[in-house]
Amino acid sequence: MRTQWVVKRRGQANVSQMHYARQGVITEEMHHVAARENLPVELIRDEVARGRMIIPANINHTNLEPMAIGIASKCKVNANIGASPNSSDLSEEVDKLKLAVKYGADTVMDLSTGGGNLDEIRTAIINASPVPIGTVPIYQALESVHGNIESLTADDFLNIIEKHAQQGVDYMTIHAGILIEHLPLVRNRITGIVSRGGGIIARWMLHHHKQNPLYTHFQDIIEIFKKYDVSFSLGDSLRPGCTHDASDEAQLAELKTLGQLTRKAWEHDIQVMVEGPGHVPMDQIEFNVRKQMEECSEAPFYVLGPLVTDIAPGYDHITSAIGAAMAGWYGTAMLCYVTPKEHLGLPNAEDVRNGLIAYKIAAHAADIARHRPGARDRDDELSHARYNFDWNRQFELSLDPERAKEYHDETLPADIYKTAEFCSMCGPKFCPMQTKVDADALTELEKFLAKTDKQAIAQT
Repeated sequence: MRTQWVVKRRGQANVSQMHYARQGVITEEMHHVAARENLPVELIRDEVARGRMIIPANINHTNLEPMAIGIASKCKVNANIGASPNSSDLSEEVDKLKLAVKYGADTVMDLSTGGGNLDEIRTAIINASPVPIGTVPIYQALESVHGNIESLTADDFLNIIEKHAQQGVDYMTIHAGILIEHLPLVRNRITGIVSRGGGIIARWMLHHHKQNPLYTHFQDIIEIFKKYDVSFSLGDSLRPGCTHDASDEAQLAELKTLGQLTRKAWEHDIQVMVEGPGHVPMDQIEFNVRKQMEECSEAPFYVLGPLVTDIAPGYDHITSAIGAAMAGWYGTAMLCYVTPKEHLGLPNAEDVRNGLIAYKIAAHAADIARHRPGARDRDDELSHARYNFDWNRQFELSLDPERAKEYHDETLPADIYKTAEFCSMCGPKFCPMQTKVDADALTELEKFLAKTDKQAIAQT
Protein backbone atom coordinates (compact mmCIF):
# COMPACT_ATOMS: atom_id res chain seq x y z
CA MET A 1 0.00 0.00 0.00
CA ARG A 2 2.63 2.54 1.03
CA THR A 3 5.45 1.86 -1.44
CA GLN A 4 4.58 4.79 -3.71
CA TRP A 5 3.59 7.01 -0.79
CA VAL A 6 7.02 6.99 0.82
CA VAL A 7 9.22 7.19 -2.29
CA LYS A 8 9.03 10.97 -2.43
CA ARG A 9 9.91 11.29 1.28
CA ARG A 10 13.05 9.19 1.40
CA GLY A 11 16.22 11.15 2.02
CA GLN A 12 14.49 14.14 3.58
CA ALA A 13 15.77 15.38 6.92
CA ASN A 14 12.50 14.74 8.78
CA VAL A 15 9.86 12.37 7.39
CA SER A 16 7.62 12.12 10.46
CA GLN A 17 3.85 12.37 10.23
CA MET A 18 3.99 15.13 12.87
CA HIS A 19 6.43 17.13 10.75
CA TYR A 20 4.09 17.05 7.75
CA ALA A 21 1.01 17.76 9.89
CA ARG A 22 2.66 20.85 11.39
CA GLN A 23 3.35 22.10 7.88
CA GLY A 24 -0.33 21.74 7.07
CA VAL A 25 0.29 18.74 4.80
CA ILE A 26 -2.24 15.89 4.79
CA THR A 27 -0.36 12.70 3.99
CA GLU A 28 -1.78 9.58 2.39
CA GLU A 29 -1.49 7.90 5.78
CA MET A 30 -3.69 10.60 7.33
CA HIS A 31 -6.29 10.12 4.59
CA HIS A 32 -6.29 6.37 5.22
CA VAL A 33 -6.65 6.83 8.98
CA ALA A 34 -9.53 9.29 8.51
CA ALA A 35 -11.40 6.72 6.42
CA ARG A 36 -10.77 3.95 8.98
CA GLU A 37 -11.86 6.10 11.91
CA ASN A 38 -14.74 7.80 10.07
CA LEU A 39 -13.33 11.18 11.14
CA PRO A 40 -12.58 14.36 9.17
CA VAL A 41 -9.08 14.23 7.73
CA GLU A 42 -8.42 17.77 8.95
CA LEU A 43 -9.08 16.56 12.50
CA ILE A 44 -6.54 13.76 12.03
CA ARG A 45 -3.94 16.23 10.78
CA ASP A 46 -4.61 18.67 13.63
CA GLU A 47 -4.45 15.98 16.32
CA VAL A 48 -1.15 14.63 14.94
CA ALA A 49 0.24 18.17 14.79
CA ARG A 50 -0.87 18.81 18.38
CA GLY A 51 0.68 15.54 19.62
CA ARG A 52 -2.58 14.02 20.89
CA MET A 53 -2.49 11.40 18.11
CA ILE A 54 0.26 9.40 16.48
CA ILE A 55 0.33 7.43 13.23
CA PRO A 56 3.19 4.94 13.74
CA ALA A 57 4.39 4.32 10.19
CA ASN A 58 8.09 3.78 9.52
CA ILE A 59 8.89 4.61 5.88
CA ASN A 60 10.57 1.18 5.57
CA HIS A 61 7.42 -0.70 6.64
CA THR A 62 5.64 -0.35 3.30
CA ASN A 63 3.18 -3.23 3.76
CA LEU A 64 1.71 -1.38 6.76
CA GLU A 65 -1.97 -0.41 6.78
CA PRO A 66 -1.80 2.95 8.63
CA MET A 67 -3.69 3.35 11.91
CA ALA A 68 -3.91 5.99 14.63
CA ILE A 69 -3.44 6.00 18.40
CA GLY A 70 -4.98 8.93 20.23
CA ILE A 71 -7.85 10.16 22.36
CA ALA A 72 -9.86 11.25 19.30
CA SER A 73 -9.69 7.79 17.71
CA LYS A 74 -11.02 4.42 18.81
CA CYS A 75 -9.30 2.75 21.76
CA LYS A 76 -6.61 0.43 20.41
CA VAL A 77 -5.10 -2.87 21.60
CA ASN A 78 -1.49 -4.04 21.40
CA ALA A 79 -0.41 -7.68 21.53
CA ASN A 80 3.05 -8.70 22.75
CA ILE A 81 4.85 -11.62 21.12
CA GLY A 82 8.51 -12.62 21.09
CA ALA A 83 10.88 -15.55 21.23
CA SER A 84 12.94 -16.30 24.32
CA PRO A 85 16.04 -18.43 24.89
CA ASN A 86 13.86 -21.01 26.66
CA SER A 87 10.97 -21.26 24.24
CA SER A 88 9.71 -20.42 20.74
CA ASP A 89 11.41 -19.62 17.44
CA LEU A 90 10.96 -17.58 14.25
CA SER A 91 8.16 -19.62 12.68
CA GLU A 92 6.18 -19.77 15.92
CA GLU A 93 6.45 -16.01 16.40
CA VAL A 94 5.25 -15.31 12.85
CA ASP A 95 2.32 -17.64 13.53
CA LYS A 96 1.57 -15.68 16.72
CA LEU A 97 1.68 -12.45 14.72
CA LYS A 98 -0.85 -13.78 12.22
CA LEU A 99 -3.06 -15.01 15.04
CA ALA A 100 -2.85 -11.62 16.78
CA VAL A 101 -3.87 -9.82 13.59
CA LYS A 102 -6.69 -12.31 13.04
CA TYR A 103 -8.16 -11.58 16.47
CA GLY A 104 -7.91 -7.82 16.12
CA ALA A 105 -4.54 -6.60 17.41
CA ASP A 106 -4.07 -3.00 16.29
CA THR A 107 -0.30 -3.15 16.88
CA VAL A 108 2.13 -5.92 17.83
CA MET A 109 5.30 -5.65 19.88
CA ASP A 110 8.18 -8.03 19.20
CA LEU A 111 9.81 -8.55 22.59
CA SER A 112 12.21 -11.29 21.47
CA THR A 113 15.20 -11.88 23.70
CA GLY A 114 16.52 -15.11 22.18
CA GLY A 115 15.39 -18.34 20.55
CA GLY A 116 17.16 -17.52 17.29
CA ASN A 117 18.69 -14.66 15.34
CA LEU A 118 16.87 -11.56 16.62
CA ASP A 119 17.36 -9.64 13.37
CA GLU A 120 15.89 -12.49 11.32
CA ILE A 121 12.94 -12.88 13.70
CA ARG A 122 12.21 -9.15 13.65
CA THR A 123 12.54 -8.85 9.87
CA ALA A 124 10.20 -11.80 9.33
CA ILE A 125 7.62 -10.29 11.67
CA ILE A 126 7.77 -6.86 9.98
CA ASN A 127 7.53 -8.38 6.50
CA ALA A 128 4.45 -10.37 7.53
CA SER A 129 2.71 -7.58 9.44
CA PRO A 130 0.01 -5.20 8.15
CA VAL A 131 -0.09 -3.56 11.62
CA PRO A 132 2.57 -1.37 13.26
CA ILE A 133 5.42 -3.22 14.96
CA GLY A 134 7.00 -2.03 18.18
CA THR A 135 10.22 -3.21 19.81
CA VAL A 136 12.32 -2.66 22.93
CA PRO A 137 15.84 -2.17 21.50
CA ILE A 138 17.54 -2.40 24.89
CA TYR A 139 16.90 -6.17 24.80
CA GLN A 140 19.05 -6.65 21.72
CA ALA A 141 21.60 -4.14 22.97
CA LEU A 142 22.11 -6.38 26.00
CA GLU A 143 22.43 -9.46 23.81
CA SER A 144 25.04 -7.66 21.69
CA VAL A 145 27.34 -7.50 24.75
CA HIS A 146 26.53 -11.09 25.75
CA GLY A 147 24.43 -10.07 28.74
CA ASN A 148 27.13 -7.99 30.40
CA ILE A 149 25.03 -4.99 31.47
CA GLU A 150 27.92 -3.03 32.93
CA SER A 151 29.80 -3.03 29.62
CA LEU A 152 26.96 -1.38 27.65
CA THR A 153 27.80 2.00 26.12
CA ALA A 154 25.67 4.76 24.61
CA ASP A 155 26.90 3.69 21.16
CA ASP A 156 25.63 0.14 21.79
CA PHE A 157 22.15 1.54 22.39
CA LEU A 158 22.23 3.95 19.45
CA ASN A 159 23.52 1.32 16.99
CA ILE A 160 20.71 -1.09 17.86
CA ILE A 161 18.09 1.67 17.76
CA GLU A 162 19.19 2.68 14.26
CA LYS A 163 19.23 -0.96 13.14
CA HIS A 164 15.62 -1.42 14.28
CA ALA A 165 14.64 1.81 12.51
CA GLN A 166 16.29 0.67 9.27
CA GLN A 167 14.47 -2.66 9.47
CA GLY A 168 11.10 -0.88 9.60
CA VAL A 169 10.11 -0.82 13.29
CA ASP A 170 7.28 1.70 13.70
CA TYR A 171 7.65 2.56 17.39
CA MET A 172 10.19 1.76 20.08
CA THR A 173 10.02 1.62 23.84
CA ILE A 174 12.84 3.88 25.02
CA HIS A 175 13.57 3.76 28.77
CA ALA A 176 14.85 7.33 28.97
CA GLY A 177 12.72 8.52 31.90
CA ILE A 178 14.34 6.60 34.75
CA LEU A 179 17.04 8.81 36.28
CA ILE A 180 19.76 7.97 38.78
CA GLU A 181 18.10 10.19 41.38
CA HIS A 182 14.88 8.13 41.11
CA LEU A 183 16.44 4.88 42.27
CA PRO A 184 16.31 5.52 46.05
CA LEU A 185 12.55 6.12 45.70
CA VAL A 186 11.88 2.38 45.19
CA ARG A 187 13.19 1.53 48.66
CA ASN A 188 9.76 0.93 50.21
CA ARG A 189 8.25 -1.03 47.36
CA ILE A 190 7.25 -4.67 47.63
CA THR A 191 8.25 -5.58 44.07
CA GLY A 192 10.94 -2.98 43.35
CA ILE A 193 11.59 -2.49 39.62
CA VAL A 194 9.60 -4.89 37.43
CA SER A 195 10.34 -3.39 34.01
CA ARG A 196 12.97 -5.53 32.28
CA GLY A 197 14.37 -2.54 30.40
CA GLY A 198 14.14 -0.38 33.50
CA GLY A 199 16.00 -2.98 35.50
CA ILE A 200 18.83 -3.05 32.94
CA ILE A 201 19.23 0.74 33.04
CA ALA A 202 19.00 0.80 36.84
CA ARG A 203 21.74 -1.79 37.19
CA TRP A 204 23.93 0.14 34.74
CA MET A 205 23.49 3.39 36.70
CA LEU A 206 24.14 1.69 40.04
CA HIS A 207 27.37 0.24 38.71
CA HIS A 208 28.71 3.36 36.97
CA HIS A 209 27.17 6.06 39.19
CA LYS A 210 26.30 7.90 35.98
CA GLN A 211 23.07 9.24 34.49
CA ASN A 212 20.88 7.09 32.24
CA PRO A 213 22.60 7.10 28.80
CA LEU A 214 19.24 6.99 27.01
CA TYR A 215 18.38 10.25 28.78
CA THR A 216 21.70 11.96 28.12
CA HIS A 217 21.64 10.85 24.45
CA PHE A 218 17.94 11.51 23.87
CA GLN A 219 18.74 14.07 21.15
CA ASP A 220 20.74 11.43 19.25
CA ILE A 221 17.73 9.10 19.32
CA ILE A 222 15.52 11.93 18.02
CA GLU A 223 17.85 12.38 15.05
CA ILE A 224 17.53 8.68 14.19
CA PHE A 225 13.75 8.75 14.48
CA LYS A 226 13.53 11.77 12.14
CA LYS A 227 15.06 9.81 9.26
CA TYR A 228 12.61 6.90 9.38
CA ASP A 229 9.50 8.28 11.12
CA VAL A 230 9.79 6.11 14.21
CA SER A 231 7.50 7.02 17.10
CA PHE A 232 8.63 7.12 20.71
CA SER A 233 6.86 4.86 23.17
CA LEU A 234 8.41 6.32 26.30
CA GLY A 235 8.84 3.41 28.69
CA ASP A 236 7.68 3.51 32.30
CA SER A 237 10.68 1.83 33.90
CA LEU A 238 9.31 2.47 37.39
CA ARG A 239 5.79 1.22 36.77
CA PRO A 240 4.28 -0.49 39.83
CA GLY A 241 4.55 -4.28 39.83
CA CYS A 242 1.82 -4.73 42.42
CA THR A 243 -1.14 -2.74 43.70
CA HIS A 244 0.79 -1.86 46.89
CA ASP A 245 3.33 0.10 44.83
CA ALA A 246 0.83 1.97 42.63
CA SER A 247 0.97 5.77 42.32
CA ASP A 248 4.02 6.03 44.53
CA GLU A 249 6.75 8.68 44.51
CA ALA A 250 9.02 6.71 42.17
CA GLN A 251 6.33 6.22 39.51
CA LEU A 252 5.25 9.87 39.58
CA ALA A 253 8.82 11.21 39.52
CA GLU A 254 9.53 9.25 36.36
CA LEU A 255 6.22 10.38 34.84
CA LYS A 256 7.28 14.02 35.24
CA THR A 257 10.51 13.25 33.37
CA LEU A 258 8.53 11.49 30.63
CA GLY A 259 6.51 14.68 30.19
CA GLN A 260 9.72 16.68 29.74
CA LEU A 261 11.02 14.18 27.18
CA THR A 262 7.70 14.27 25.33
CA ARG A 263 7.94 18.01 24.85
CA LYS A 264 11.61 17.74 23.82
CA ALA A 265 10.67 15.24 21.09
CA TRP A 266 7.82 17.50 19.94
CA GLU A 267 10.30 20.36 19.50
CA HIS A 268 11.70 18.25 16.65
CA ASP A 269 8.31 17.07 15.31
CA ILE A 270 8.76 13.50 16.54
CA GLN A 271 5.66 11.50 17.50
CA VAL A 272 5.32 10.29 21.09
CA MET A 273 3.12 8.06 23.20
CA VAL A 274 3.74 7.41 26.87
CA GLU A 275 3.57 4.02 28.57
CA GLY A 276 1.58 3.58 31.77
CA PRO A 277 1.44 1.51 34.95
CA GLY A 278 0.80 -2.22 35.13
CA HIS A 279 -0.81 -2.72 38.57
CA VAL A 280 -3.31 -0.13 39.84
CA PRO A 281 -6.30 -0.52 42.20
CA MET A 282 -9.59 0.49 40.61
CA ASP A 283 -9.93 3.63 42.71
CA GLN A 284 -6.58 4.98 41.41
CA ILE A 285 -7.06 4.37 37.67
CA GLU A 286 -8.76 7.68 36.89
CA PHE A 287 -6.06 9.55 38.84
CA ASN A 288 -3.33 7.83 36.84
CA VAL A 289 -4.89 8.67 33.48
CA ARG A 290 -5.56 12.30 34.43
CA LYS A 291 -2.04 12.67 35.88
CA GLN A 292 -0.44 11.39 32.68
CA MET A 293 -2.47 13.82 30.59
CA GLU A 294 -1.39 16.65 32.86
CA GLU A 295 2.31 15.78 33.02
CA CYS A 296 2.67 14.72 29.37
CA SER A 297 0.56 17.43 27.72
CA GLU A 298 -2.06 14.93 26.53
CA ALA A 299 0.31 12.73 24.53
CA PRO A 300 -1.42 9.38 23.87
CA PHE A 301 -1.36 7.09 26.91
CA TYR A 302 -0.43 3.43 26.36
CA VAL A 303 -1.26 1.30 29.40
CA LEU A 304 -0.29 -2.25 30.35
CA GLY A 305 -3.51 -3.51 31.91
CA PRO A 306 -3.69 -2.22 34.56
CA LEU A 307 -4.19 -5.23 36.82
CA VAL A 308 -6.60 -4.35 39.62
CA THR A 309 -5.64 -7.19 41.96
CA ASP A 310 -2.58 -9.41 42.43
CA ILE A 311 -4.12 -12.71 43.56
CA ALA A 312 -5.14 -14.35 40.27
CA PRO A 313 -2.12 -15.85 38.47
CA GLY A 314 -3.47 -17.75 35.49
CA TYR A 315 -6.38 -15.31 35.15
CA ASP A 316 -4.56 -12.00 34.81
CA HIS A 317 -6.12 -11.41 31.38
CA ILE A 318 -9.31 -10.92 33.43
CA THR A 319 -7.87 -8.90 36.34
CA SER A 320 -6.20 -6.59 33.83
CA ALA A 321 -9.08 -6.31 31.36
CA ILE A 322 -11.19 -4.88 34.19
CA GLY A 323 -8.62 -2.13 34.69
CA ALA A 324 -8.12 -1.72 30.94
CA ALA A 325 -11.81 -1.02 30.33
CA MET A 326 -11.76 1.64 33.04
CA ALA A 327 -8.53 3.18 31.74
CA GLY A 328 -9.97 3.32 28.22
CA TRP A 329 -13.12 4.97 29.54
CA TYR A 330 -11.07 7.68 31.25
CA GLY A 331 -9.10 8.44 28.07
CA THR A 332 -6.29 5.93 27.56
CA ALA A 333 -5.50 5.68 23.84
CA MET A 334 -4.07 2.13 23.65
CA LEU A 335 -4.23 -0.91 25.91
CA CYS A 336 -1.42 -3.47 26.05
CA TYR A 337 -2.95 -6.90 26.44
CA VAL A 338 -2.13 -9.30 29.24
CA THR A 339 -2.43 -13.04 28.69
CA PRO A 340 -3.36 -15.78 31.20
CA LYS A 341 0.37 -16.60 31.36
CA GLU A 342 1.35 -13.18 32.76
CA HIS A 343 3.76 -13.66 35.70
CA LEU A 344 3.94 -17.39 34.89
CA GLY A 345 5.57 -17.99 31.51
CA LEU A 346 5.82 -17.27 27.78
CA PRO A 347 2.34 -17.22 26.18
CA ASN A 348 1.42 -19.74 23.49
CA ALA A 349 -1.05 -19.27 20.62
CA GLU A 350 -4.13 -19.94 22.76
CA ASP A 351 -2.92 -17.47 25.39
CA VAL A 352 -2.52 -14.83 22.68
CA ARG A 353 -6.10 -15.49 21.58
CA ASN A 354 -7.53 -15.28 25.09
CA GLY A 355 -5.58 -12.15 25.96
CA LEU A 356 -6.55 -10.36 22.77
CA ILE A 357 -10.24 -11.12 23.00
CA ALA A 358 -10.33 -9.95 26.63
CA TYR A 359 -8.74 -6.68 25.56
CA LYS A 360 -10.88 -6.18 22.46
CA ILE A 361 -13.84 -6.42 24.83
CA ALA A 362 -12.25 -3.84 27.14
CA ALA A 363 -11.41 -1.42 24.31
CA HIS A 364 -14.86 -1.75 22.75
CA ALA A 365 -16.55 -1.25 26.11
CA ALA A 366 -14.46 1.91 26.57
CA ASP A 367 -15.51 3.21 23.14
CA ILE A 368 -19.16 2.67 24.03
CA ALA A 369 -18.72 4.42 27.38
CA ARG A 370 -17.02 7.36 25.64
CA HIS A 371 -19.93 7.56 23.15
CA ARG A 372 -17.75 7.14 20.08
CA PRO A 373 -19.90 7.62 16.96
CA GLY A 374 -21.07 4.21 15.75
CA ALA A 375 -19.37 2.32 18.57
CA ARG A 376 -22.56 0.53 19.58
CA ASP A 377 -23.79 -0.27 16.06
CA ARG A 378 -22.35 -3.77 16.08
CA ASP A 379 -23.82 -4.45 19.53
CA ASP A 380 -27.28 -3.41 18.33
CA GLU A 381 -27.00 -5.52 15.20
CA LEU A 382 -25.99 -8.57 17.21
CA SER A 383 -28.86 -7.94 19.63
CA HIS A 384 -31.33 -7.91 16.74
CA ALA A 385 -29.84 -11.19 15.47
CA ARG A 386 -30.12 -12.68 18.96
CA TYR A 387 -33.75 -11.67 19.33
CA ASN A 388 -34.53 -13.12 15.89
CA PHE A 389 -32.67 -16.37 16.70
CA ASP A 390 -30.34 -15.79 13.74
CA TRP A 391 -27.53 -17.88 15.16
CA ASN A 392 -25.18 -17.64 12.16
CA ARG A 393 -25.42 -13.86 12.13
CA GLN A 394 -24.68 -13.82 15.87
CA PHE A 395 -21.53 -15.83 15.22
CA GLU A 396 -20.45 -13.48 12.41
CA LEU A 397 -20.82 -10.40 14.59
CA SER A 398 -18.96 -11.89 17.57
CA LEU A 399 -15.43 -10.79 18.44
CA ASP A 400 -14.47 -14.48 18.27
CA PRO A 401 -16.93 -16.19 15.86
CA GLU A 402 -15.19 -19.55 16.07
CA ARG A 403 -15.44 -19.67 19.86
CA ALA A 404 -19.10 -18.57 19.85
CA LYS A 405 -20.02 -21.29 17.35
CA GLU A 406 -17.93 -23.87 19.23
CA TYR A 407 -19.78 -23.21 22.49
CA HIS A 408 -23.21 -23.26 20.83
CA ASP A 409 -22.43 -26.48 18.98
CA GLU A 410 -21.19 -28.36 22.04
CA THR A 411 -24.78 -29.26 22.88
CA LEU A 412 -26.71 -28.46 19.66
CA PRO A 413 -24.36 -29.21 16.75
CA ALA A 414 -26.87 -30.14 14.00
CA ASP A 415 -27.58 -27.55 11.30
CA ILE A 416 -31.28 -27.59 12.16
CA TYR A 417 -30.42 -25.89 15.47
CA LYS A 418 -28.92 -22.90 13.61
CA THR A 419 -32.51 -21.79 12.98
CA ALA A 420 -34.02 -23.07 16.22
CA GLU A 421 -35.73 -20.52 18.47
CA PHE A 422 -33.90 -21.67 21.59
CA CYS A 423 -30.49 -22.67 22.91
CA SER A 424 -29.50 -25.41 25.35
CA MET A 425 -29.80 -23.15 28.40
CA CYS A 426 -33.59 -22.58 28.44
CA GLY A 427 -34.61 -25.29 25.98
CA PRO A 428 -37.50 -25.16 23.48
CA LYS A 429 -40.27 -24.34 25.96
CA PHE A 430 -38.92 -21.70 28.28
CA CYS A 431 -36.94 -19.15 26.22
CA PRO A 432 -38.25 -15.71 27.28
CA MET A 433 -37.50 -14.20 23.87
CA GLN A 434 -40.19 -16.43 22.37
CA THR A 435 -42.69 -14.08 24.04
CA LYS A 436 -43.24 -11.98 20.96
CA VAL A 437 -45.43 -8.95 21.62
CA ASP A 438 -46.59 -7.24 18.44
CA ALA A 439 -47.37 -3.54 18.08
CA ASP A 440 -51.16 -4.00 17.97
CA ALA A 441 -51.17 -5.94 21.22
CA LEU A 442 -49.10 -3.25 22.92
CA THR A 443 -51.45 -0.52 21.66
CA GLU A 444 -54.48 -2.32 23.09
CA LEU A 445 -52.67 -2.81 26.40
CA GLU A 446 -51.80 0.89 26.60
CA LYS A 447 -55.48 1.80 26.06
CA PHE A 448 -56.50 -0.61 28.82
CA LEU A 449 -53.92 0.81 31.23
CA ALA A 450 -54.97 4.38 30.46
CA LYS A 451 -58.58 3.84 31.48
CA THR A 452 -58.07 1.33 34.30
CA ASP A 453 -57.34 2.22 37.89
CA LYS A 454 -53.84 0.92 38.88
CA GLN A 455 -55.08 -0.14 42.31
CA ALA A 456 -57.80 -2.23 40.72
CA ILE A 457 -55.21 -3.95 38.53
CA ALA A 458 -53.10 -4.72 41.58
CA GLN A 459 -56.09 -6.24 43.39
CA THR A 460 -56.95 -8.50 40.48
